Amino acid sequence: MRNHMRTSRPLRDPPWRRPLAQGPAWLERVYRRIFARADIRVDGGRPWDIRVFDRRLYRRLSLFGSLGLGESYVEGWWDAPKLDEFFARLMAAELDEQVVNIPRILAVLSACMRNLQSIGRSRKVGEVHYDIGNDFYRAMLGPTLVYTCAYWPNAGNLDDAQTAKLDLVCRKLQLQPGMRVLDIGCGWGSFARYAAENYGVRVVGVTISAEQAEFARQYCAGLPVEIRLEDYREVSGRFDRIASLGMFEHVGHKNYAAYMDCVKRSLVDDGLFVMQTIGRNERGTGIDPWVTRYIFPNSEVPSLQRTSRAVSGRFVVEDLHNFGADYDLTLMSWFANFNREWPRFRAHMPDDFYRVWKYYLLMFAGVFRARGLQLWQLVLAPKRTGSRYLRPQAL
Repeated sequence: MRNHMRTSRPLRDPPWRRPLAQGPAWLERVYRRIFARADIRVDGGRPWDIRVFDRRLYRRLSLFGSLGLGESYVEGWWDAPKLDEFFARLMAAELDEQVVNIPRILAVLSACMRNLQSIGRSRKVGEVHYDIGNDFYRAMLGPTLVYTCAYWPNAGNLDDAQTAKLDLVCRKLQLQPGMRVLDIGCGWGSFARYAAENYGVRVVGVTISAEQAEFARQYCAGLPVEIRLEDYREVSGRFDRIASLGMFEHVGHKNYAAYMDCVKRSLVDDGLFVMQTIGRNERGTGIDPWVTRYIFPNSEVPSLQRTSRAVSGRFVVEDLHNFGADYDLTLMSWFANFNREWPRFRAHMPDDFYRVWKYYLLMFAGVFRARGLQLWQLVLAPKRTGSRYLRPQAL
């Protein structure tokens, strides 16, 4: 056990862990009016209304914003029967843009002053989030084991929608038998396996999660697939095609240029690169204190402005495809699986795990439903060519 160094005064909990006074009555009235702007009633009877069980909530919100909202939910201070609808209404009313608080300011300042996604720090998200357990993720994600947004235009269930997304990426890459493909952030090997089985390509997948790498090697056994436990900055070799699905959110704006340089030097001159990423509507640094503390350490949702700046001078943008509304359906499907399978994992998880993950999945479902976040697929080419690129249609 780690020993704390002695100090001249006792160690203190961070402010959000210290006991909070209830706060003045006027503060509750202020937040009632704020919620009302999103058609949310305090202690109302509709599914999206907030039920407040601890009146200290309002003081916590005033001090700690989204971090306080998430932590107080996990601790049982409030609830809503339809958490996804609660957040959809908050986002539709743009109330998130009107809240400035200490944790958010500190998170943005930290991201601006330090490289939170350096090679030394990059593996933290793998250890904290992706190494929870392969059985857990298989139960939540389903047999496809794809942890990125599915593609739903012609799909009636999650598995079909994820297969449609994988095939769409393969067709956007214009894969041909024998091509060598790099999968940056390969997860459990879903894309690598699908591309190798259905398009006859050879795939190298890289991940920073030890559990993902071990599983992916077994999942892709017998196929021309190599899984490496390494950072994207450590990749060697050149490839005909590169895919990166749901990994750019872990790169960080200080590394966008270096990331694009790594991709470009790894891609042949006439190659194609498909990148799928969550995107934010606003400029600036997209960091949520609760998400970075409890779900994705050191994550940052990119803006189109910063992404295009990193792409500029390095690639030609052949296609930009936004299907962010499909993430709502994807997240709700993940939550349905998670909720149904939870009894299997209850005894092996921390006491607050269920409420943390329920909050995470349903919060993001509501945010995407209100189009507060987007989902972009970019097709990039390293050089201009005389040929015309045509986006493949949904099957």
